[in-house]
Amino acid sequence: MNAAPKFVLASHALCPYVQRAAIVLAHKGIAFERRDVDLANKPEWFRAVSPLGKTPVLLVDGTPLFESAVICEYLDETVGARMLPEAPLARAKERAWIAFGSALLDTIGAFYSAPDEATLLRKRDDIAARMATLEQVLDARGPWFAGPRFGMVDAVFGPVFRYFDAFERIGDFAFFAHLPRVQAWREALRQHADVRDAVDAGYPERLLRFLRAKGSALSRRMAHTAAAGPALAAIG
Repeated sequence: MNAAPKFVLASHALCPYVQRAAIVLAHKGIAFERRDVDLANKPEWFRAVSPLGKTPVLLVDGTPLFESAVICEYLDETVGARMLPEAPLARAKERAWIAFGSALLDTIGAFYSAPDEATLLRKRDDIAARMATLEQVLDARGPWFAGPRFGMVDAVFGPVFRYFDAFERIGDFAFFAHLPRVQAWREALRQHADVRDAVDAGYPERLLRFLRAKGSALSRRMAHTAAAGPALAAIG
């Protein structure tokens, strides 16, 4: 019998794409080693295995796979029960929503990096519109994207929703106003052990420090909030 492959996940503490891979690994019960990388000072071993210089990279018995979508699909095809549907059309539809989730991460990045209030509010509206789109496609049965089955789309959106825990400590941006299905999905993902454990206990404060250091319109809101109360002033 062939020995099970050894999996090593090259990681960054804040990377949502790393979290995506970690959720799939955990959900499939795959033992793996996680090695955090300082992307501002990349070690030589990481440079040798990451053609793009980005995380995540999954080493499978030393062979590197990069890009989270590729990593997750490899794991889905080779280990345990499938997280994507077996039927080709249903599988393609879920892949499309995975791409939607990646595009939403780009919009979230544009939101927290917005240089001024006008851009911040435009990006807020963009995010809210995308959430409204999700409200229309979520399976009404819940608790997951496709109903009772926790799948790859859920693994993708667990890290997406984690950003909003931080944003809500800064202000009320009404991202989820009148979106009960999205709110319920977000809460179910928050409580799912594989999603929760994809980051460590220090993640929330680490993310807030990152946001404060951006020098963006959101950073300035955080400074104002910190001046008004102790909740954010103690961070950083």
